[in-house]
Amino acid sequence: MEAVISLRNIQKAYIMGKHAIPVLKGISLDISRNEYVALMGPSGSGKSTLMNILGCLDSPTGGSYILNGQDVSKMADDALADVRNNEIGFVFQQFNLLPRLSAVENVALPLIYAGISKKERIERAMEALNKVGLAERSHHKSNELSGGQIQRVAIARALVNNPSLLLADEPTGNLDTKTSIEVMEIFGKIQEAGNTVVLVTHEEDIAAYAKRVVRLRDGLVETDKTKEAVIV
Repeated sequence: MEAVISLRNIQKAYIMGKHAIPVLKGISLDISRNEYVALMGPSGSGKSTLMNILGCLDSPTGGSYILNGQDVSKMADDALADVRNNEIGFVFQQFNLLPRLSAVENVALPLIYAGISKKERIERAMEALNKVGLAERSHHKSNELSGGQIQRVAIARALVNNPSLLLADEPTGNLDTKTSIEVMEIFGKIQEAGNTVVLVTHEEDIAAYAKRVVRLRDGLVETDKTKEAVIV
């Protein structure tokens, strides 16, 4: 299958005074179109650093990162910003919705930066809300929505640009168990509809929804297993 993500010997070090502190020590990983992958690892394993590189929020200090056919590992910041806007949908633990805007207006926000007309923005935002089962709440503001509904709005906002990659960082971290299950079922439907989903989590029960689990330890891939090998 065609790879959306192709990492080769990705390294990342941070300079502390006169010393370089290595965080990622040579990660090679391919993620194909329409895969559903969970990234796991203990604190300090490098999973947050890797997520930032996957999301083009940071650049590696060594190695190559091909995202949907483009080598993004050595791009300048403004080019990376374009890649983020066009290729990646982000879902965070903190929902990051603007409280004064309605659900549909929040979902439409990324399309403003893409220069799309208001009529098309609203149409596409409503389509995205429909995908997460929230079209009937489109004109409600975040203080009129439950935590699970707010996260669904955030997922719709991540989908509105039709990204190559949906990147979710601890997306159920602020939700109760029942709501977490509902949100994870939505991610499953999104992947089944053809999207590539990469989920960063430290929770085993959340990672179990993915079809493949990649575990990091000390800046390296420790294990990489498909669901059949993870869940008996």
